[in-house]
Amino acid sequence: MLVDVSGVDGVPETMLWTLRNRAIESARPDSAFDDPLAEDLYARIGDHADFGDPSESHPLRAVAFDRVTREFLAEHPDGTVVALGEGLQTSYWRLGRPSVRWVSVDVAEAVALRERLLPAEVGMEHLACSALDRSWMATVEPDDGVLVTAEGLLMYFQPDEVRSLIADCAVRFPGGAMVFDSIPVWFSDQTLDGHDVSATYTAPPMPFGLDVDHALALGESIPGVRSATDIPLPAGRALWKPELIDQLGHARPSITLLDFDTADPTGPT
Repeated sequence: MLVDVSGVDGVPETMLWTLRNRAIESARPDSAFDDPLAEDLYARIGDHADFGDPSESHPLRAVAFDRVTREFLAEHPDGTVVALGEGLQTSYWRLGRPSVRWVSVDVAEAVALRERLLPAEVGMEHLACSALDRSWMATVEPDDGVLVTAEGLLMYFQPDEVRSLIADCAVRFPGGAMVFDSIPVWFSDQTLDGHDVSATYTAPPMPFGLDVDHALALGESIPGVRSATDIPLPAGRALWKPELIDQLGHARPSITLLDFDTADPTGPT
């Protein structure tokens, strides 16, 4: 029997869109992307909506985030990963169920679906709140290193909300890091009345967009951010071939890794 997710809409519904794309890509015999848990979830949910033609964008993004997370955990084996707006991401299992504290933060309906569908893990906990609700920060100790991930999330926030969130993370987690993806400004502008993914599904507006130059400038414009690094996507097919993405220059989709200062930027020096 299929799991009923008909009541999921708005921004939380996008977790079903990205899940579908990861599952379909994982099932392709010519793909290097491997996400069997996503395939299982998709089979249990079914075609919730017409999300249009499958896109390789979400699987490629997942691979890039996995690489950043894996490198962080190699340097901070006792660290904490905080996954903001995690939805039905299956990163923890693709990474081999790392023996670290993994905090999944999302709104209540997403957490309820996640706890219903995904395996329970000793090292994983769920917090049912918005990423903008700073209460989640109080549950995470910064001493052993913290990586905050925001995969497919920040574009749905307002620009001032994003900058404030980044600044607060830098204060709360000195020496930590944050990785997030951005859509370019030209695409953000096109989505403000909704993004028509298909004839029957319109994704929510995405008011926050960053071109690559602006993303890299966050290292100089937000207190507590020591550096900003552009994380390349792995090579894909069709529209996601590197030579086609390169034609967009710095007005392309991007992933940015922010490293935070090792001391509280608001405190004494």
